[in-house]
Amino acid sequence: MNQRLVYIHPDAKIAKSVVIEPFTTIYQNVEIDEGTWIGSNVTIMDGARIGKNCKIFPGAVIGAIPQDLKFEGEETTVGIGDNTIIREFVTVNRGTKATYKTVIGSNCLLMAYVHVAHDCKIGDNCILANVATLAGHIVIDHYAIVGGLSAVHQYVNIGTHVMISGGSLVRKDVPPYTKAARDPLSFVGINSIGMRRRGYSNEKINEIQDIYRVLYLKNYNVSQALAYIEAEMRATPERDEILSFIAKSDRGIMKGYGFLDKKSL
Repeated sequence: MNQRLVYIHPDAKIAKSVVIEPFTTIYQNVEIDEGTWIGSNVTIMDGARIGKNCKIFPGAVIGAIPQDLKFEGEETTVGIGDNTIIREFVTVNRGTKATYKTVIGSNCLLMAYVHVAHDCKIGDNCILANVATLAGHIVIDHYAIVGGLSAVHQYVNIGTHVMISGGSLVRKDVPPYTKAARDPLSFVGINSIGMRRRGYSNEKINEIQDIYRVLYLKNYNVSQALAYIEAEMRATPERDEILSFIAKSDRGIMKGYGFLDKKSL
């Protein structure tokens, strides 16, 4: 690291093994853990907490104040877990007094030009493809993938192992283990390929598939479907996760697609 080509505030807490490339600026209230690489022309602002072995590529801005007119300068943070990769020109804003933090988990990949707004919470092993944009207060659970050029409405929740098609407008909650596509965003099946890659058995995948057949293909409304699933289908962690996610949804869940080929599900 050439000290003449970077600016690091003397109070920043940076592990000795961190590599910082030229023309990068690091503010005062920043912590960066062992093994992380910071590319050139990166700006890391107050409140950033960056884990071990991360890679942050040129042009990224981490910890800028929220783009929220209600923000009043409160001390908040943005946390990034271990082994996460943040590509070129990604922007991640810190939290507001709503939660006081924005969180990105471990082993995530945020591709170029992704934006993560204030108070978002992203789980581990998530992928946000190029130019995916998250408004404030969004929750994305572990192993979810958001396709490129997608825009996610504030307060939306996206479940674990979800796959969202590129170019999507995500206005409603997306339940766990599903695939979402089309406009308006709709259920197009379960993410069976993703689950197989992560070790789910065929029996477990079929169980999840049966749950969503009841929810989306049996002409029940949501309340009727949830009651049927709880009463008639064997209790498992996955079943209960799906039921809990839908029951807690404030925005409502995405709808089924009226012209789905039911044999494909």
